[in-house]
Amino acid sequence: MVIEERAIRARAIVKAGSVEQALASGTLPNTVSVTLAEAVVIGLLKQDVKIFVGIFGHGSTDLGEVMRVYEREGALRTHAVRNEVEAAHIATALRWSTGEKAAVFTSIGPGAVQALAGSLAASSDGVGVWHIYADETTEAEGPNMQQIPDAGQEAFLRLASAMGPAYTLHTPWALPEALRRGMNAVDHPHRARPFFLLLPINTQPQLLTMTLGALPSGPPPALGAAADNGAYEQAARALIDAERVVVRVGGGARGAGPEIQEILDLVDGFAVTSPIASGTLPYEHPRNLTVGGSKGSISGNFAMEQGDVLLAIGTRGVCQSDMSRTGYPRVTRVVNVNTDPADAVHYNHAIPLLGDARATLRGLIDAVKQLGAAPHDLSSPWAVACMDAWEQWVAFKEARYRTPVLEDEVWQRPVLTQPAALKAVNDWARSHDDAVLFYDAGDVQANGFQVAEDDRVGRTITETGASYMGFSTSAIVATGIASSPFFGVSLTGDGSFTMNPQALIDGVQHGARGVIVVFDNRRQGAISSLQLDQYGIDYATNDQVEVDYRAWAAAVGGVQALHGGTSTAEFTAALDAAYDYDGLSLIHVPVYFGSDPLGGFGSFGRWNVGPWVAKTEALRHELEI
Repeated sequence: MVIEERAIRARAIVKAGSVEQALASGTLPNTVSVTLAEAVVIGLLKQDVKIFVGIFGHGSTDLGEVMRVYEREGALRTHAVRNEVEAAHIATALRWSTGEKAAVFTSIGPGAVQALAGSLAASSDGVGVWHIYADETTEAEGPNMQQIPDAGQEAFLRLASAMGPAYTLHTPWALPEALRRGMNAVDHPHRARPFFLLLPINTQPQLLTMTLGALPSGPPPALGAAADNGAYEQAARALIDAERVVVRVGGGARGAGPEIQEILDLVDGFAVTSPIASGTLPYEHPRNLTVGGSKGSISGNFAMEQGDVLLAIGTRGVCQSDMSRTGYPRVTRVVNVNTDPADAVHYNHAIPLLGDARATLRGLIDAVKQLGAAPHDLSSPWAVACMDAWEQWVAFKEARYRTPVLEDEVWQRPVLTQPAALKAVNDWARSHDDAVLFYDAGDVQANGFQVAEDDRVGRTITETGASYMGFSTSAIVATGIASSPFFGVSLTGDGSFTMNPQALIDGVQHGARGVIVVFDNRRQGAISSLQLDQYGIDYATNDQVEVDYRAWAAAVGGVQALHGGTSTAEFTAALDAAYDYDGLSLIHVPVYFGSDPLGGFGSFGRWNVGPWVAKTEALRHELEI
């Protein structure tokens, strides 16, 4: 009887098109007697969460039974995977690349801890994802298997709360409030983040009579333009009076590309982008100097070093992004557009404009025009200097692209360099409109955002917030889960790939279409390079084990295993073969690591780590901003 009643409710939702429409038509009663687990599912469906990714265990059997019935009726889709970290990454990649919501589900204990660790990526990069974990029973009958061994109550709630907002449904009737808090977190218009809903094992099957209309829907509204209390004119005056305006474009500015282009011309400014904001300004825009920071570009870092007024738009001032707060040594005034009060006043001598980037920039543009500003050409001393730095950066990159192959000591043969290989895959992706590049942590990521030549937001997804190894490999599974499929390209190193190789299996299982490109330099290239730069020798960041990644991939039925060759032409041909394949491919690309400067892009900034600490901190404490 319970199963049939569930099925009737699920059918009503599917037939009506949504929970709201089913309630409005009366096909779904407003007052129902359901288990807490079913109420959770209905509540999530009401918020348009229809995709569930994770692993079942003894702590989630009741939730799983509800999901089984609802999936059978077409109300939701469940995608079982082989690792909870992977599940967190898949849900994050899906929301990030398509906007489609998903919920990660786990059992109690180790699985929940793994998913919690994986949620760091979503938390760091501002992506809203539901996390639903089983939890210890509320009756205190004794220790539950796999709970955190602690004499205190709700130990996992305390742990999850360190990562983001969390709620334990100790009392089932608190569900509407728990769902509202979750909605406010995952659907926050400016700073989305994961929400952790903990379901005690014994409360999941408890029956409650509740009003479905009380379950929340409708996310919080976005902020408008910053209030004008004289700050617009003050900010406009600071920008007009400046000789060298540098504009930092952060993740919160991704929807304001046209406004940024307009204000750059009006104040003779030059943009420096964060990796997460790639494509906000087209690569070819003459005032886009691309990335800046401790792993930035010659041109971006020049503007940061020489600018006297900073216009910060939607940026958090992350350590590597602003060189541990030493990135603007000559800046004396900051105009800071942000939706977070703390970020808006992160720098001293700031004129904070608290509001949505696009709407606030429109007000700032009007204020600048009212003071007589008109579009500038590129003839000012500041423009000439910035364009010269840009030409240096272009020449620096071209020198590496002209030498695509180097003799490698470990491989004992000529292999592609990472700059050349990354340039080839970026060029290839721009000729395929449905291709999305996902970058993994490490050397591939760092070189990758220096190579990027994006013409729009969303072409490149660089998980720099947490730099979570294995993210991009897992992200490929999202191509098969998405309602509107796309072709995913995972750019990963050999170290990152081995963090989540089970994505090969799950990718086939869930119909992924894409390619995992393994750039194999037989080491943790990013850390080896850092050790060499800092101490002149690398330590414990490589091994002597050669892995046949093509054989590994070919062992998984349905995966096309390819070799990337030793030339950009061969590599491009392998990418074409992967694109033509109706499924998941892996391309193994041996790449160079060594002392030849043409083998990488290097670093051009400061960072408060290792032997650089004393110098970096000394400079920081000399600065006023």
